[in-house]
Amino acid sequence: SCEESLAVEQTSGRQRMNIHGAIDLETGQMQILEVETVDAQSTIQLLASIEGMYPTMARIHLFLDNARYHHAKIVQDWMKAADRRIVLHFIPAYCPHLNPIERLWRVMHENITHNRCYVKFNEFCKITLSFLRERIPKNCNLFRDSVTDNFRVISPKDSRVMT
Repeated sequence: SCEESLAVEQTSGRQRMNIHGAIDLETGQMQILEVETVDAQSTIQLLASIEGMYPTMARIHLFLDNARYHHAKIVQDWMKAADRRIVLHFIPAYCPHLNPIERLWRVMHENITHNRCYVKFNEFCKITLSFLRERIPKNCNLFRDSVTDNFRVISPKDSRVMT
């Protein structure tokens, strides 16, 4: 048998932390929900919490992938409410590089999981959530280009329309 020494010790077992999240591309603020399962119900919880984060905004534009739970009937029904301020924009299928939250997960893995081993699952969860809830927003400028490379916020005062 061929034995290789591992650069990083591995843990056995399969524990999972399910995170449903969104990032504000202007501020780096995160809305992170720890959920039992990422599904249509957790999508509605996330959307409702995002609306709660921005009580004065008339429209909140969200970019999402085409996961089945984003298109579920209960999500569509929730979106039909008259007072809904969220507008959903679906990124083309098979284009995770265009999805800011997928890019954020990559940055998180580069900083939290690559070449690291956590003895206790709770330690891993604590460090991951701290990175997402605290380090990303406080250091938005350090991570912005990695997350928003395909999206730029353009201020109307910094541009003009030419006809």
